[in-house]
Amino acid sequence: MLTLYYSPMSRASRIIRLIDELDIWSEIEIRRVSVARLDGAGGQDPSNPHPDGKVPLLVHDGVEIWESNAIILYLTDLFPKAGMGPVAGDPLRGRYLSWLAWYGNVVEPVIVMGAAELSHPILTATFRGQAEMTERLVRALEDSPFLMGEQFTAADLLMVSPFTWAPASTPDHPLVRAWIERCDARPSAERTARYDAEQLQEAGAA
Repeated sequence: MLTLYYSPMSRASRIIRLIDELDIWSEIEIRRVSVARLDGAGGQDPSNPHPDGKVPLLVHDGVEIWESNAIILYLTDLFPKAGMGPVAGDPLRGRYLSWLAWYGNVVEPVIVMGAAELSHPILTATFRGQAEMTERLVRALEDSPFLMGEQFTAADLLMVSPFTWAPASTPDHPLVRAWIERCDARPSAERTARYDAEQLQEAGAA
């Protein structure tokens, strides 16, 4: 059994989008939980087994998988027919793994530090900054519409997510903006936004 612990309009929303892209709604039980929000709303939900009270958390036959990039890799490996991620043995597997790891190791820290207006030589030496992040994306998109080539994959789904939620963090480059538009034009983006809105409404009525 697969169970996703989820809260609307959170990092778990990108896992909802992946579920839609993989067309595995019937394979996963989605449990909505509350989480602490930056505005002070919400709080840790005792029904959420995540050790930090966060989302997303995927549980498969009693085994917990946390962190978005780990969950994305797990699900694209578990359901490979949708072609959302190269499987082991595919020549592009290493590139796919690198994008997923780079998001968590570099992209999200750079975006969070920018939003918090944090600056320090150690941070710059470790993560670089917005300019270097933009350059990496531009190089990947110069010769192909998506990060892995001609096909939209879970690497795009993960990488585009913060720019969809926080347009102010979007790199100001035409290739990157065009890529975001291509990603957000997919039906899964609209369906995820609709699902989030419905879940927010239900949570408010509860």
